[in-house]
Amino acid sequence: MREMVGKIDLNCDLGESYGRFKLSLDEEVMKYISSANIACGFHAGDPVTIRRTVRLAVENNVEIGAHPGLPDLLGFGRRWIETTPEEIENYIIYQIGALEAFAKVERVKLLHVKPHGALYNKAADDERIAKAIIKAIKEYDENLILVGLANSKLIEISKKYDLRYAAEAFADRAYDKRGRLVSRKLPGAVITDPNHIVKRAVEIVEKGEVETINGEKIKLGEIHTICVHGDNPRAVEIAKILRKKLIEIGIEIKHMAEIVK
Repeated sequence: MREMVGKIDLNCDLGESYGRFKLSLDEEVMKYISSANIACGFHAGDPVTIRRTVRLAVENNVEIGAHPGLPDLLGFGRRWIETTPEEIENYIIYQIGALEAFAKVERVKLLHVKPHGALYNKAADDERIAKAIIKAIKEYDENLILVGLANSKLIEISKKYDLRYAAEAFADRAYDKRGRLVSRKLPGAVITDPNHIVKRAVEIVEKGEVETINGEKIKLGEIHTICVHGDNPRAVEIAKILRKKLIEIGIEIKHMAEIVK
């Protein structure tokens, strides 16, 4: 077993309701996390929801970050759309700016950026996409933290370009043997059992490893933050017992900015 991490950030993708459609229980989940990735209107979210979610984060002492995705409301940003690096760069800047406008009026600082869905998964292996995302963040504000999949191109290139980063792991998503997230189209890709999720999270924090969908153990390396998906039907229960368990084993739940150097 490696040396205990000591502290970890718990993040959740929130603010993904829009219009008449409510996608998650943001008010309840917010009580148990330390960082919120807020949808910026492309894959989900709308101006009313964005501002409401920012306010909820402030009320619960939760750090806020932008969760920019592809312009795909119908597919919830989980379908890859052929897009140029220039377009991605501008999509990212546009969405960060939208969220920061509400952060400004609510007098809170925007601290991180986590790409959403297909954009996040594509950037894990596609250097051009990863560079476009990183370039956009550095152009907008080089002090922002990029959240990316551990051992991915996003993390690798962030190091090269001297951009602060938070390596992310998922307790409620299945991994393949390469350390990539299994497609949601496949059975078992999304884990919903709270006890199983907590067990995986503890293993990630304590050993820096996770079990793949095929039962193999793989190393994830450094981990700064663990994601719990807000659209998981049992998200509130999962976030609550996960936080409780981590504290019980001596892990402090901290804001991302307190963990990342």
